[in-house]
Amino acid sequence: MYSRDHPSPRYSEMLEQYRILHASGEEHRHLSADETYPGVSLMPHLERIKVLIERTGARDVLDYGSGKGIAYSISPVDIRGVGRVDNVIDYWDVDTVHCYDPCHAPYAKLPTERFDGVITTDVLEHCPEQDLPWIIEEIFGYARKFVFACIASYPALTLLPNGQNAHCTLQPLGWWRAAFETAGARHPVVRWHIVVHSLIATASGQSLLEEAAAGGVGA
Repeated sequence: MYSRDHPSPRYSEMLEQYRILHASGEEHRHLSADETYPGVSLMPHLERIKVLIERTGARDVLDYGSGKGIAYSISPVDIRGVGRVDNVIDYWDVDTVHCYDPCHAPYAKLPTERFDGVITTDVLEHCPEQDLPWIIEEIFGYARKFVFACIASYPALTLLPNGQNAHCTLQPLGWWRAAFETAGARHPVVRWHIVVHSLIATASGQSLLEEAAAGGVGA
C-alpha cells in the first residue's frame, strides 16, 4: 500500500510534471507561469465553504493543493447573492488561511499542524488513483472540524508536459463518496462535504452536472 513516505512511482512523476507547469507555464494553452494553476478554483464554492465555517465555528483553514493561492489576495471580491466584499478571508470571517501545494515552491512545505477546516478544490482528480487512499486520509488528518472537496469527473483542458491529460482519476460521485466515507469513519468528529462535477450530453452540446454528498457529525 502506498503512503506519504512511499508514494507510487506515478505520483512522484506527476509531481515533477506539475512543478514544470508552475514554473514554466502551459505551452499547450499558451498560458504563462502566473496564469497556470493560479489558485482560483475555490471561487465558485466560497458560499458553501462559508456555511461549513459558520456551522463548525472554524477559525483557521488549510487550502490543500492551493496552486499559487491568488484567491486570497484578490480585492475586492464579488460574491453572487452577497455583493462585494473586501477579500475571501474577511468574507469567511476566519483568522488565517494556510496554503499548501507541493508543486509551487512558496507553499511546498508540508504542514505540521492541524486546522479547523481543510478545503481542496480541483486537486484530487489530478492524483493517481492508487495514491488517493493515503491522500484523502492525510486531508482528514489535518482537519479538526470539516473537510470540503470539489472534484471534476471529466478530462481537463490542461495537458501535462509529457502530453498526458491532467485529470488522471475520473470517477463518479458514488466512488468518491465511498472513499470519503472510508476515511471519514476513522475521523468521526470531522464533518465532510464533497461536490463532483461531470459533463453530460445535451441537445446543444454538453452541460455540467453537479452532485454532492456529505457525512460526519451533523451531516
